[in-house]
Order: sequence, then structure tokens, then C-alpha cells
Amino acid sequence: METIRKYSSGIVISGVVAISAYFINSILPTDIFGATLIALIVGMLLNPITEKHESFRPGIDWVSKRVLRVGIILTGITLSFTQVMEAGKYALLLLMFTLTTSFGMGYICSKIFKINWKLSSLLSVSTAICGGTAVATLGPTIDADDKDIAYAISATFLFDIITVIAFPWFGKLMGMSDTSFGLWIGTAVNDTSSVVAAGYAFSDIAGSLATIVKLTRTLFIVPIVIIFSWIYAKKRQQSNVYENDIKKDINFMEIFPWFIIGFLVFVGINSSGIISSITTTNIAKLAKLFLAMALASIGMKTSIKEVAGVGITPMIAGVIIDTSVVIVALFAQAAILSLI
Repeated sequence: METIRKYSSGIVISGVVAISAYFINSILPTDIFGATLIALIVGMLLNPITEKHESFRPGIDWVSKRVLRVGIILTGITLSFTQVMEAGKYALLLLMFTLTTSFGMGYICSKIFKINWKLSSLLSVSTAICGGTAVATLGPTIDADDKDIAYAISATFLFDIITVIAFPWFGKLMGMSDTSFGLWIGTAVNDTSSVVAAGYAFSDIAGSLATIVKLTRTLFIVPIVIIFSWIYAKKRQQSNVYENDIKKDINFMEIFPWFIIGFLVFVGINSSGIISSITTTNIAKLAKLFLAMALASIGMKTSIKEVAGVGITPMIAGVIIDTSVVIVALFAQAAILSLI
């Protein structure tokens, strides 16, 4: 009973913020913002209140860690391995170009603008994979600060607004085909809701293809998280060597992000077709609710002043990374389609 009392207030307020975010999103004319981003913003607005009441802290911390991982695991139900095959080898080749560009430019920007490697990695993975969900997944893996997670998600959101408004118009101005535009948007735009909005604003065919390519990108979160788990472990090892002059071997079983296995299990369940489409839809809705709760809790742990204090240079870096991927994706898809 004491344990329930300890965590209940923080869990309840996270749930209330998440549900409120869904309500706010439902009354908006379009789904540009998304419930998860709204939950993050509302959470940050509530930070001054939750920080004054210690009773909220245990539950909020629990939601930001445990519920977040459950939400990520359940998100796997929205994907299937067959989508990779549907996207085709050309889409996968295009993704190699954009992934290399995103992380390459992220590394360069981190050196030029003196940005800590965790924040630059979050900005890169946001652009390379799937926006806020990728940031929320990678953040705890590399023990990123809450303010850096909130900053990276906010930077993604600002760029997505531009893409949803400008890209369909730009694509038609350039006379792009449905296939060309779908490949471009599917690989260059960050958040899934923004990909869907921009794709279908061009045409139904482009929207459908863009969605498939975008979901295929999401599967890359698995190797990315594993790689960064190793990078973070190596950096911690080097730090310990400098402090203690003792080199300890990295235990891969300890650093492995086991929740990713759960994610793949749910991808496999969806791929097998053993559950009904209604069940899949309900699990997907539950996953989104858990992610909204997690981002609400992260927001309540993050001060707006702290996020603003990160500075303008990471935002500039984020724009450079996003713009580079957009340009590379545009030329790469044109080159690939010319070979078909």
C-alpha cells in the first residue's frame, strides 16, 4: 500500500496530461503537432508545479523510465518485416544515403558548434529514424539529460512544420512523380505524422509509399540503439580508465538494451498475422498513450529555462542536419529512380 501511495500521484498526473494532450490534438484542424509533442509541452508548462511537490517525483520518474520502454515495445505492433520487402531494395539503398548523411553531419556539427555528443546524437537519430519516438528511445540508452531530450524533440517539431507546409508545394513545382515524392518524403521528413500529412497532401499514392518507407526507417532504431549502447559503454569505460587507471572489459550482456527484444517480438507478432487487425489497432493506441505519458513525465522533469539555456547553436545544428538529409534524399532518389 505504501508503494502504491508513493508512485500513484506521479503516474496519475502523467496519465491526465497524456489524455489531455489527445483531447487537445483531436480538436486541432490537422495532426501536425501530435499528442506526444503536446504532452511534452504541457508537461514542461507544469514543471514549476511538480517541482514544488516531491510527492509527484517517484511516479514521474517511474513513468519516464518504465512506461516509456513498455510504450516502445508495444510500438513494434505497428510494423512488420514485410514492409521492408514492400519498400524495395531501392528504398533501402536510399535510406543508407540519408542515414550516413544524418550521423555524418551530426558528428561534424558537434565539432564545429561544440555540442555535447549526446545532444548531437539525439538530433541525428531524430532526423535519421523517426523523430520524437527515436529521441525518446535513444535518450535513456545513452543517459541523456531530460533537457537535451526535450530540446531534440522540439527541434524536430519546428522543422516538421516547415516540411508539411512547404514540401508538397515544392514537389509539385518541381514536377515530381508520385513515386519520386513518396520516396523523398519517406526518407527526408522526421516524424511519422508529418510524413503522412505531407505525403497525402501531394497524392494518395505518394502518401501510401511515403508511409511504408517511413515505417521501414523506424525498424532501423534497433541497430542504432544497440550501436549507441556500445558507444556509451566505451565512453564510460574510457572515463573510468582515466579516473582509476584500471581498464575493465565491457560486458555486452549488461549494456544490451533488452527492451529492443520486446520491440522485435511485437514486430514479429504483427508480421505473422496471428492477431486480428482490431487487436493490433488497440495495442497501437495503447502504445501511443504510454509514449504520451512518458513524454509528459519527461516534460514535467524539464524546466523551460533549462531547455532555453541549451542555446541556439544546437538548433542551428539541427537545421543543418535536417537540410542536408533533405538535399541528399532529393538527389539520391532521382539518381536511383533513373536506374530503374
